[in-house]
Amino acid sequence: MANIKSSMKSIRQSAKATARNRSTKSRLRTFIKNSVLASASGDLPQATEALRQATSVLAVTARKGVIHPNTAARQMRRLNAKVKSLAMASAASAAS
Repeated sequence: MANIKSSMKSIRQSAKATARNRSTKSRLRTFIKNSVLASASGDLPQATEALRQATSVLAVTARKGVIHPNTAARQMRRLNAKVKSLAMASAASAAS
């Protein structure tokens, strides 16, 4: 345990930030999972809505510094690609 006042304060601050970031990351993973599951189910409107929500949460999480902005961009790009392929597949089946 630290003996210096500034070190004790630093420990308190980092514990609070860790708890806050853990909660935010957990929420983020939930939205990403929902988007992936919606894409896998083949339901385009549900997948589009889940992508919109996940993108929003990813942007906020990156802006607040919980995750790196490039990580957020990469995850958004991958989720968007899943929904886009689903949209193209449904358009192709509708055209047939």
